[in-house]
Amino acid sequence: MTSHSNLQTLWFTLIAVLWIGYFFLEGFDFGVGILLRKLGKDESERQQLIRTIGPFWDGNEVWLLVAGGATFAAFPQWYATMFSSFYLALFAILVALIFRNVAIELRAKTATKRWRNFWDWCIVLGSALPALLWGVAFGDILAGVPVENNEYVGNFLHLLQPYALVAGLTTLALFTLHGAVFLTLRTDDDMADRARRIVKLLAWPTTLLVFAFLTWSYLNANSAENSGIVPPFIPVTALLLVAGVDWLARTKHDGWAFFATGSSIALVTATIFLNLYPRVFVSSLGASHDLTIFNSSSSHYTLGVMSIVALAFLPLVLAYQAWTYWVFRHRVSKSGFGDVSSPIDLLAKKKPPATADSDTT
Repeated sequence: MTSHSNLQTLWFTLIAVLWIGYFFLEGFDFGVGILLRKLGKDESERQQLIRTIGPFWDGNEVWLLVAGGATFAAFPQWYATMFSSFYLALFAILVALIFRNVAIELRAKTATKRWRNFWDWCIVLGSALPALLWGVAFGDILAGVPVENNEYVGNFLHLLQPYALVAGLTTLALFTLHGAVFLTLRTDDDMADRARRIVKLLAWPTTLLVFAFLTWSYLNANSAENSGIVPPFIPVTALLLVAGVDWLARTKHDGWAFFATGSSIALVTATIFLNLYPRVFVSSLGASHDLTIFNSSSSHYTLGVMSIVALAFLPLVLAYQAWTYWVFRHRVSKSGFGDVSSPIDLLAKKKPPATADSDTT
């Protein structure tokens, strides 16, 4: 029988994996949204950009819902403290996501310029704000904010500490770069070339931000004599991967560039969680007020049932999402989706034309 501590570690790991998956997938959605007005010079090009993420964005957000639900069920004290501490920031993220999602659906309903410009800016801001605030939130969780007896006792300014702001700028830059690289794979001709120029423009500023964040994270952990369980190769590899994106873009190795930005996002996120472990929320008032996987988790029975459910359904969800990406793997032009425009088209097979012999039988 699995011990309670093993289940607590398992669910901390699974939640970390869910956040990695969310940032990897939703990261390029955010990036495309941020670049919508920059790369989309006219209406047809903006529609082209939106179509690149059209089949994916709502499925990608499922990772956020599952991560939130898993945190609520596995570590209810963590969930409650996080929402009470970051209420305004999380509310801003929620509003931004709502406006972005509504904008994707509504912008084409009316052809007036003012209508579409309004919803376009909702997509841009609704992508940029979460990309920034998620980094700020995780920076605050790792650096520590005033929490006493599982309650936040600080004010809004405590959340704007320099380390957290650097973390926010890092995620904003990484997601924007990730989205630009994604567009080099999903668009054709001139749009792909323009996206590649954006990649080359963003690569080194993003590298510097990743370097600053990872170095600051190491110095913070070292001064607190708590470096977590971060193997040195993880942050070093994250930095080297994002540093190589500029060369990959110049040599048009777009697939490898996407792998590099996605892997860097995954490794930076892993660095945050590994620095936290076994804590889940750091209090700036002292280690005695920290939340850990041990003092914030649900019962052994709850975690055991959750593990069985996850084992049964997670492979199905992953298989479905992988199939969706395979269906919509073609490049998107101004006219539409390459050879396949929906999952139904993949299943539908053209019937052979009727012949004279078949008509007489």
